Amino acid sequence: MKRVCFGVLGVCMAMGFSVGTAAQEHSEAMKTPPKVLTVTREFLKPGKNGTPHDKTESAFVTAMRDAKWPSYYFGLDSLSGKLRSVFLTGYDSFDAWEKDVHAQQKNGKLAAALDRAYAEDAPLLDSVDQSVWFFREDQSHHPTTDIGTARMMELSVYRVKPGHEAEWDAIVKLVKDAYAKGVEGHWDMFQMVYGGGPAYVVITPLKNGAEIDRNWAAGKKFEEAMGAEGMKKLGELSASSIESSETNLFVINPKISYVPDDVAKSAPEFWRPKE
Repeated sequence: MKRVCFGVLGVCMAMGFSVGTAAQEHSEAMKTPPKVLTVTREFLKPGKNGTPHDKTESAFVTAMRDAKWPSYYFGLDSLSGKLRSVFLTGYDSFDAWEKDVHAQQKNGKLAAALDRAYAEDAPLLDSVDQSVWFFREDQSHHPTTDIGTARMMELSVYRVKPGHEAEWDAIVKLVKDAYAKGVEGHWDMFQMVYGGGPAYVVITPLKNGAEIDRNWAAGKKFEEAMGAEGMKKLGELSASSIESSETNLFVINPKISYVPDDVAKSAPEFWRPKE
């Protein structure tokens, strides 16, 4: 039986995420979930992670910083699952995303720098894929208010059987109702719109491993809030509507992340450490 309870690791899923956008002030951009989230996954060849990949990815960060580019991204390295780095960029709208892409293409100096970075990065990669997600505020609970203090992230992807989206909606309602009874937790929900689907992703920023321990401990309270009948219904809905699910843990890598100066200055020892 598949069990879903946003906010508890392992048997459940949780989320909270914010990222910078080109259309907002830098400090405010890091405090609310983006309406549109682009996700790029780079699967690395064995032995090509760590320092080699940090070096090639730093060229992208340098190019964006030199251009004073107004859109930002987080770079994550996997601690579980396949060896990979994940890059998350948020936008206020699909229109803002399109304009950012076109602006990068029209900026000759930036485009050339990015081309060189891609050429250096490519030999380290086994494969790359991309997807685009839309923020579902109605399926979120206490959205994240500040990502700058996060040092890890948990990403959970749930692929829903075609035609079973209504059952997924019912699952989310059950879980939200249980958390409203006093279970500690928060999440932001994103729905895939390009790159596959139907699918949903939940992302939990974590300050440290102690938060993982606390999330595990919340599992008992969640089951109590759900009650026996609620847990039974949750299990039945999950079994009938969820095709597959996977939860993985990532560490935020400042060397492959491009964040606003005010965010970097809030914790310079982490975001921009002295070599």
